[in-house]
Amino acid sequence: MKLVYTNENNILVNHAKNILENEGVEVSLKNEHGSTGMHPQFMFLEVWVTNDADEKKAKRILEEIENPPETEEWVCANCQEKNDASFELCWHCQAPAN
Repeated sequence: MKLVYTNENNILVNHAKNILENEGVEVSLKNEHGSTGMHPQFMFLEVWVTNDADEKKAKRILEEIENPPETEEWVCANCQEKNDASFELCWHCQAPAN
């Protein structure tokens, strides 16, 4: 098993776990329940890949999520309205992106 992600925010860790599982990477969480012997600030939740061979794939997926590629606004060919890059359909007329 290899550690691929840790964070003090449990929501972000669970999000990373869910994304990896949706991409077919088998993972497990560590430090879910903490330990009475350690101070909580040192007990961050961790995502570990079950299969060592998936380590590079998992890290690549998580890197793409944390640093998405830059995209540009687009102008609708139908109504000439500007749209955010994340829109697949024009917000104004619902025409598909070019």
